Amino acid sequence: MTEHTVPPDGIDPATPSVARMYDYYLGGKDNFAADREAAEAFMAILPGVREMARANRAFLARGVNLLARQGIRQFLDIGSGLPTQENVHQVAHRVDPEARVVYADNDPIVLVHGRALLADNPYTTVVQADMREPEALLAHPEISGALDFSRPTAVLMLSMLHFISDDALVARIVRRLRERLVPGSHLLITHAFEGDATPEAHEAGQRIYRSTSSGSLTSRGTDQLAELLEGTTLLEPGIVPVQSWRPEYEGDLTFDPTKPAILATIAQL
Repeated sequence: MTEHTVPPDGIDPATPSVARMYDYYLGGKDNFAADREAAEAFMAILPGVREMARANRAFLARGVNLLARQGIRQFLDIGSGLPTQENVHQVAHRVDPEARVVYADNDPIVLVHGRALLADNPYTTVVQADMREPEALLAHPEISGALDFSRPTAVLMLSMLHFISDDALVARIVRRLRERLVPGSHLLITHAFEGDATPEAHEAGQRIYRSTSSGSLTSRGTDQLAELLEGTTLLEPGIVPVQSWRPEYEGDLTFDPTKPAILATIAQL
């Protein structure tokens, strides 16, 4: 966006948005000066964040393609962010052009861009909803009207739960989703992990994300994610950095728990 662009109603271009910062990490142009400034500040603390964001996006494509090929025909992407390359519907529709995809996000600018992009796609819906209110999200008429929750569904929460600092709320979100989904459904989750970050780096990162519309960034490790998904079956290789989850290339896939990462997993109910 240019700085002369008139933002849609409800958009404050002076407050950094995590969706627009993520767009900037991915090399997009749907962001304002405040987003770029915050993103650059975080990249100075964590120089690899741009590569992590791209690896996170690549995991989305691998995960959706895998599940679509296994017969999943319904996808709910919670906290979908701004449209970019290899969106859920593009990946799923290469397998089945009639797969149902719903994007849900609480950022008004995501709604504007998503609806414009998908206006002529009858199998894809974009709605404004907040994952912090899972009951309302699942009951949203456009979501319940597009998806049949009596059939297996894949729910994506990619790089979203770490914006909630309240562990009890995160547990409730995951629990409510699991209660609504039938056996054969899947949860795709990625989550920030700070490794052995110094107290100074931790606080500097917190200051940046406290200035955003989300207000926080919380690290959780493999044990915490495994606890959220207890009772499900984690697809191999379990909970690992995004670039190590069934990669399409050969390389060093060792998980170093001292280093920052975005952790990824797919859980089957």
